[in-house]
Amino acid sequence: MKIFRRNKSDNSATDKALSLTRNSLLSRFNDLFGSNSIEGDFWDSLEEILISADMGAKTSLEIIENIQLKKLDNIQLIYGSLREELISRLLIFNSDESQIDDLSYKPWVILIVGVNGSGKTTALGRLAYKYQLEGKKVIAAAADTFRAAAIDQLQDWAEKLDFDLVAHQHGSDPAAVVFDALDASIARKHDIVLIDTAGRLQNSNNLMAELTKLRNVVKRKIQRDPDEVFLVLDASIGQNGFVQASAFAEAVDVSGVILTKLDGSSRGGIVFSIVKEFGLPVRFVGVGQSAEDLVPFNAEIFVDALLGGINIDADV
Repeated sequence: MKIFRRNKSDNSATDKALSLTRNSLLSRFNDLFGSNSIEGDFWDSLEEILISADMGAKTSLEIIENIQLKKLDNIQLIYGSLREELISRLLIFNSDESQIDDLSYKPWVILIVGVNGSGKTTALGRLAYKYQLEGKKVIAAAADTFRAAAIDQLQDWAEKLDFDLVAHQHGSDPAAVVFDALDASIARKHDIVLIDTAGRLQNSNNLMAELTKLRNVVKRKIQRDPDEVFLVLDASIGQNGFVQASAFAEAVDVSGVILTKLDGSSRGGIVFSIVKEFGLPVRFVGVGQSAEDLVPFNAEIFVDALLGGINIDADV
């Protein structure tokens, strides 16, 4: 059963969000492809452009080498091959929409993890909004008890969007919050439980151990692991996202990435590196400041938004 239905506004939202990345690349792309020649340092220049978008040196080089293997001598064909290569790399691990496979296993439990400042609590609120639009009954657990502001922020979201929330006092046991939320979800027949967690610092073993503890509480209560573990990454951190993704993957079985603040970053190419290095699908992207500005990730829309506006002489 699909939880999200894509609408036409998702396309324009993704395009708008990628404007910073695209604008930083567009003049260089146009200069390169507008030359109508692949002589000289064409390939080196293309590799530099891809790296500058934060695709990473390894990923960028692989893309270039795969295109070169086709021995194309036409700018249009090279551009088409570049587009296909970029899309195929994202399609390996990404489906068009996130799905909840079987709601007979209620409640569907989603753990939201990420460092402080990544937009984790905001992403949870936006997920709640999306699920409610699909007619799902949502409850959230304010398990980030280390920061009083996090509890307050989630309470604001719950009041604004009218979804249920289980919250304890600042400094209380996060595992107890999760246990009580799961109890409430079963009693009140919620479809989905969204669990907010503390901003886990990647170098903090204690906090990572706490995250593992939360996962175990879920497993004991519903006899299975969390159905999804979404890692929230700030698009503006670029390649630093590797460190975070690696650390969280060791602590919990991350099932997908929510890439936030894409509208304020020129580093949209980090998506390719994350997918390549960790095999993690990008499930959603944050494209603005409103509750509805979290859209399902779509590889083709993303690449076309990234490359949009490149001028290629049709007569070449």
